[in-house]
Amino acid sequence: MAFIADDAPDAAQALKDEIETKVATLPAHSRLYKTSRRVSGLREFVVQRHYVVLYRETPELVEIVVIVHARRQWPPK
Repeated sequence: MAFIADDAPDAAQALKDEIETKVATLPAHSRLYKTSRRVSGLREFVVQRHYVVLYRETPELVEIVVIVHARRQWPPK
């Protein structure tokens, strides 16, 4: 968010708000999003076409593993 905020503070805030809104639904609906093709055992969803949120679910919690730009190679090879 800090990188985006340097040039576009409103865009950074909008992205942060959208991520937080979608993440807030995960405890009640952790299987709402598709299983990841990138990493076994994770699920993922896209935010604003350019950011991918990858997370894992356990019986106790939903853990956000990483948020990456869609152009970034993740996991690293």
